[in-house]
Amino acid sequence: MQIDGQCHCGKISFEATVDPEAVSVCHCTDCQTLTGSPFRVTAICTAADIKLTTGTPKLYGKRGDNGRMRFQHFCADCGSPLFTSGEGEQADDWGIRWGSIRQRDKLRPVRQIWCQSAAVWIDAVPLLPGRPRD
Repeated sequence: MQIDGQCHCGKISFEATVDPEAVSVCHCTDCQTLTGSPFRVTAICTAADIKLTTGTPKLYGKRGDNGRMRFQHFCADCGSPLFTSGEGEQADDWGIRWGSIRQRDKLRPVRQIWCQSAAVWIDAVPLLPGRPRD
């Protein structure tokens, strides 16, 4: 599936090809801290699947609880998370952050990982009262 997207301020934009069946929710504590949210959604792909069309993301690297280095690619101006990538054998293991994708309504997660760190209240979210706008 062809997608495109950008950071919140629009200084970095991209085009990519993703498999709609390779979208996952991650509940790890690193994703929680990096997003300020209970989980993060990512469309998995390879480096060759992504083409930057404007701008260059800033990189931040951190070794996860699994021992693997993950690089976070984000906009230095607005802070929007855009991609993740690895090193060594995982250098071609990339992911596009769901919130930066314009066609995100067509990319539904098919699996969850790091469920041991999921927020204990996550199951109750659909039961909370909601408003269409605020």
